[in-house]
Amino acid sequence: MNLGDAGQGADVLAVVFKGRGDVGPAGFPVPLHEFDGLGESLVAFGEAFEPFVYGHRSDALLLLWYSEGAAPIGYHGTSILRRSISIVIPAFNEEKRLPATLRQVREHLALLPWEFAEIVVVDDGSRDGTAEAARAAGARVLQNPGNRGKGYAVRHGMLEAKGEWALFTDADLSAPIEELEKLWAAAERGQAQVAIGSRALDRSLIGVHQPFFREAMGRCFNIAMRLMTGLPFRDTQCGFKLFEARAAAEIFGRLRLDGFGFDVEALFLARRLGYRVVETPVRWNNAPGTTVSLGRGVMAFLDPLKVRWNGMRGKYR
Repeated sequence: MNLGDAGQGADVLAVVFKGRGDVGPAGFPVPLHEFDGLGESLVAFGEAFEPFVYGHRSDALLLLWYSEGAAPIGYHGTSILRRSISIVIPAFNEEKRLPATLRQVREHLALLPWEFAEIVVVDDGSRDGTAEAARAAGARVLQNPGNRGKGYAVRHGMLEAKGEWALFTDADLSAPIEELEKLWAAAERGQAQVAIGSRALDRSLIGVHQPFFREAMGRCFNIAMRLMTGLPFRDTQCGFKLFEARAAAEIFGRLRLDGFGFDVEALFLARRLGYRVVETPVRWNNAPGTTVSLGRGVMAFLDPLKVRWNGMRGKYR
């Protein structure tokens, strides 16, 4: 069958082999076709669409294309990597934002037939109704012993996560939850145990930028971090990272930093432990109401030095 005869001009093209199924919520005009061979599909729309192979099971194999700027809106089939997932959200005084955030996450998770899925909110000593708002929305709530910092909160959540994979993301969803599909695709394509979202690889995907000084400080931090640690990543601080459960247990069980430098420490440990890490561009929008002060951001420049020093002293064994 010739793919060129169908789906022209569509934002999304889904192709199912050896099986059929509904793709997308009711009302979305997503072209769905069945084909005999994989090779034919890989050349179709090669210039206009980027293919994402989501894996296979005994009765179905799914490929999903989407054009630049469009997000995948539905799926058929289950990847061998996609049996279970934990979404970990660190939260400090987020009672106002959490209900909408958790609704969006639940709606996205509902698109796939997970064997197990959970949302874990880690309350980092909030003084408002963060924990109550999370429970009311159906999330599992973990509570830190006081305000210990984002690194502590993420570590707590990742070590308590029950899924075979765990994503941590910010309570403001600066990276939309739909961008998880790009992390899945990058992990599967690269056979990686860790996939991290990046604002720096394609800055055209940033819809709302940070204030100029913060963005410039972030670029300087990345240069300093790479010089101090040897890590190759263009953006370690985007709060949107996916870990295979075994890797998460080994990595987060060794973390020592409780503040915002924990991302660097986690990636440093991932590489040291031999895990494959892939970086992929994601859509991102700066959200008002950040709880990160400028002073704490400046102090974060010391964290890569602490990581390198801890590594040299053997503290990560």
